[in-house]
Amino acid sequence: MTTELPHTGVTEDGHIDATEAEPTGPAEAGYGGHVSQTLARVSRLHRLAGGRLLRPTGLCSGQEFLMMTLWDAGSVRQSELARSLDLDPSTVTLMLRRLEQGGHVTRARDPQDRRVMLVRASEQSYALRPKVAEAWARLEEHILDGLDDGEREAFAGILLKVEKNLAGEAEEDEEGPERS
Repeated sequence: MTTELPHTGVTEDGHIDATEAEPTGPAEAGYGGHVSQTLARVSRLHRLAGGRLLRPTGLCSGQEFLMMTLWDAGSVRQSELARSLDLDPSTVTLMLRRLEQGGHVTRARDPQDRRVMLVRASEQSYALRPKVAEAWARLEEHILDGLDDGEREAFAGILLKVEKNLAGEAEEDEEGPERS
């Protein structure tokens, strides 16, 4: 006997199916947090759509953020890159290894401090910059499709407030419990 799982929002061939406007899944089963459940699903679908649009560039979803940082910053300490992306250093090391194998980044020891690894975008990676920008512009338009200018502005404002709330919570977690 098999159990039918709730709708995942992705078809068997990997395409996003947004035909169901009603929320489904654990939120309906009494776990609460309807907004959080929806935000988690939207975040997942956003990542999948972004990954699909980035596929022609050879970058995987998430790698574009690292590349955008390097394209804008030039040579950066690997530790600073991890901090600016708010990622674990081991995650950044793995991403950089894959990007280096693909010829997108170069890493070298800092001549002033041999303990420090400097990272920069390779010359050939700059050809990807307009392709990544186009993928993100297409994703943005897809996300906002059907919203008028006022709705787009309101949506952006609400997302900024949600981001601020979550960033504040993350800062509190890093600081740990207050000591008396």
